[in-house]
Amino acid sequence: MELFPPIPLAEWRDCKETLHRFEQVVGKIRLAASARSNHWWNVPFHLTGRGLTTRPMGQATGHAFTIDFDFVSHRLVAAALGGTEVSFSLSGRSVASFHRATMEALATLGVRVEIPVPRPFGLPDEFRPFVEDTEHAAYDPVQANRYWRVLSQVALVLEEFAAGFSGKASPVHHFWHTFDLAHTRFSGRHVPQPPEADPISREAYSREAISFGFWFGDDEFPEPAFYSYTAPEPPGLPERPLAPQSADWVARRGGHLAVLRYDAARAEAAPRAAVLSFYDSAYQAGAGRAGWDVTGLACPGGITDQHLSAPSA
Repeated sequence: MELFPPIPLAEWRDCKETLHRFEQVVGKIRLAASARSNHWWNVPFHLTGRGLTTRPMGQATGHAFTIDFDFVSHRLVAAALGGTEVSFSLSGRSVASFHRATMEALATLGVRVEIPVPRPFGLPDEFRPFVEDTEHAAYDPVQANRYWRVLSQVALVLEEFAAGFSGKASPVHHFWHTFDLAHTRFSGRHVPQPPEADPISREAYSREAISFGFWFGDDEFPEPAFYSYTAPEPPGLPERPLAPQSADWVARRGGHLAVLRYDAARAEAAPRAAVLSFYDSAYQAGAGRAGWDVTGLACPGGITDQHLSAPSA
């Protein structure tokens, strides 16, 4: 199987918009039914051999349960830890139908979860309740499976990169609100937040961080890409070199993203090594400008020159 199969945004935009909202329904259930963790790490999904999982949750409900997306059989699976399982097909559903079927599945398991704000987060229709969204109904099994396969392949490379750091760091996880795969490293230094900062940003960026990830494209940047950013952004960051040569700095939302376009990585002779070198160069740029103890935070057995020059799998 090709390491990074093609996934141009234009080919699956409608499916992506539908699936994004499906995941927000389940993600908000996860938010309501799990114990809060620092930097909101309780919220993201994790990859499985068939799709995505919430992981076990239920502290606020009295019932331990999981919800999984199966992108092989194309079903949503809700399961209680006692063994009871309810599933339904993802195909042919609008967001309203998906929301209703999900809540009915949980009720069958004896789980009662109230979503505090039952509508999308950060999307153009964020004021439309899930129960009223009959517009987004374009789940495509082939495209959804390809999305999961791309996520899985990228996650393996990102986890390899993550192994080179010994300090506080996040897992490699999939954020349902921004629809990206991410891993974040922290220096340990506290970052005061301005009074106007929203609660999500205040917690997410309470410590100096460098984040690395992958997203599938959006209206502002309509193509899939690997990315990195440093928060807060140190002076002179976009002046630092990036690898490979096809990577560049992109101004966005008051700062800069290091970006390696997915198709540019695919065109490299060794795509895996190109992505690893990109993440490492972005880390060296951010950590160097911000004054991190790069040597002290390195983890033996992490990324080496030998890894970066190895042929692609």
